[in-house]
Amino acid sequence: MTEKVAEETAELAGAARKYWSAEGYTPGGVIREVDYAAASKGLHPMLKGIKIVDCDTHFTEPPDLFTSRAPASMKHKVPVVRRVNGVDRWMVGDRDFGTLGGNVIRADQNKLLGRLAFPTIEEGHACAHEVKPRLKMMDEMGVHAQICFHNSGVTQAGSLMALGDPELALAIIRMFNDAAAERQRESGDRLFTLAHLPLWDKAALEAEARRCVDIGLKGFTLPDTPERLKIPSFMHDYWTPFLEMCNDTGMSLNFHLNAAIDPTALTWEGFAFEQTLSVVATMFSICNAATLGNWMVSGRLDRHPRLKIGLIESGMGWVPFAIEALEHQFNEMLPVKSKILQRRPKEYFRDHFWCTYWFESIGPKLLLETIGVNKVLFETDFPHPTSLYPGVQEHIVDTLGGYDDHVRKRVLERNAVELYNLPF
Repeated sequence: MTEKVAEETAELAGAARKYWSAEGYTPGGVIREVDYAAASKGLHPMLKGIKIVDCDTHFTEPPDLFTSRAPASMKHKVPVVRRVNGVDRWMVGDRDFGTLGGNVIRADQNKLLGRLAFPTIEEGHACAHEVKPRLKMMDEMGVHAQICFHNSGVTQAGSLMALGDPELALAIIRMFNDAAAERQRESGDRLFTLAHLPLWDKAALEAEARRCVDIGLKGFTLPDTPERLKIPSFMHDYWTPFLEMCNDTGMSLNFHLNAAIDPTALTWEGFAFEQTLSVVATMFSICNAATLGNWMVSGRLDRHPRLKIGLIESGMGWVPFAIEALEHQFNEMLPVKSKILQRRPKEYFRDHFWCTYWFESIGPKLLLETIGVNKVLFETDFPHPTSLYPGVQEHIVDTLGGYDDHVRKRVLERNAVELYNLPF
């Protein structure tokens, strides 16, 4: 990582501080009293024999994640958690890398509404950052396994690049991935945290990606527009060896929400925090249509015909419209390129993409067969503000109860097993 690159990405250092708006941690919100006994009876009898895989959850990086793994020469430099104005935040030296992320499940199992998280780690439930409490709550929710995404900006590429210390930046990424592998083993192959990569260094990216395969991680989390980080776009051959490796090994690419569009720019001035948050959360999911379209028109999917792509925390109801729109645009807007591309949007989706649902009812009840029974995953977004908690089993039975056992098992278990190469 050159000094020039560090300077060019310095403006991105503040991105981690904005990862969760400070207003989301201010006093306020409403506590929803949860009848936890009623909502924690484990797997519903209708779903017997299914190992439910929750394909979008977040595991908070434990405060000692880096200090417990860093060599002596780096212990004074790695990220640590400090309480700043009553809010727990990740700090790297004097640089603020943002909060610990979202956890609206209180220690007493009630749920916070209208805010992003409790300001301190102790106020939230320990299941957000500890394995044993997490497994216990999963058992009580009737969930066998979870695909886990990061819960803070501490491994955010732009901020790491702006440190101007490539050795430290790479070490932070590697420690995060090591912790993911350890957590996977500790959980008995029930918690699968997806890997992060040193996107700014082609050789390091490829080496770390290969190492992640070797240590048993199940997929990568990537930005959908790396050029915003001063990194070549996915059209560039910078990415070709990495994408070839994913094509050959079956490692999935995962685009969690959509970072190409800033939904806060779409909301009206004068909104209160809760008003803005409601619109922003909705737009983040729908904007996955841009990620879907970018890959379809790129030609990359023809070069890498076995590439697997998860559109996570995306929802599913928008997918038929997006594919139908892209089919129309292939005819109307791509008179030359459409002859170069080897497949149509419907075929690209069938061969390469998976989407998720959680709060929706119309999507799983009416659109499942239209989208493809083998293309839809289930998620809860636990323990984030939009999570299904409580009442996971109730929602599954409501949305999938009209299908036969084969369909339920495919959506709740087998699709995830195939996308992430899970060991069951």
